[in-house]
Amino acid sequence: MRTVDPVKHAAKKRHITDTAAGLFAEKGYDRTTVADICRAAGISTGSLFHYFPTKRAIFREIFEQDGQDNAEVFARAAELSPWDGVLMVVDHLCVPALDRSVAGLVLEVVMQASRDPELWELVGRNEQVVRDGLARLLQNAHDAGQIALAVDARTAASWAQGLVDGLFGRLVDPDFDAADQVSTLRLILSRFVGAQAP
Repeated sequence: MRTVDPVKHAAKKRHITDTAAGLFAEKGYDRTTVADICRAAGISTGSLFHYFPTKRAIFREIFEQDGQDNAEVFARAAELSPWDGVLMVVDHLCVPALDRSVAGLVLEVVMQASRDPELWELVGRNEQVVRDGLARLLQNAHDAGQIALAVDARTAASWAQGLVDGLFGRLVDPDFDAADQVSTLRLILSRFVGAQAP
């Protein structure tokens, strides 16, 4: 029996989902076919089905991976001072917005999650993990005297998420440059929580 190299297996799955995410963003979920994904990823249909049983499973895996990436970032952020950890997490959450095509994927997940309770739950769980992690970091930063919260940490975390979501919402504006606005987002967040501007 052939053994599976877990690193290679994970890398191939990531390649498939990254390729599919680009297609879903560009063409939409419904208009993207399995054949499209296979062609763009340079694999056969049989190979794709070795990793994913359905197109829906590929779409869900994009957000499973997003949750795993966020967990890794929070683990790294815990090694920094709390406020530096907050800024690191916020920067990480903003990175996808630097690719304008992501706006299409954001719209797709909203549409698909409204029809798929499991996807809705997955996306909600990812949001909860981010909110809880940011709340912990913000509370720790407050306790360390790095920031002065005027609201509870959970409310502050929710508004921090809202700022990041706002960045994604502006991607439909052709004149909006997300890369130029991340520093503004950091400034708004810093003033909101009473930190020194980064």
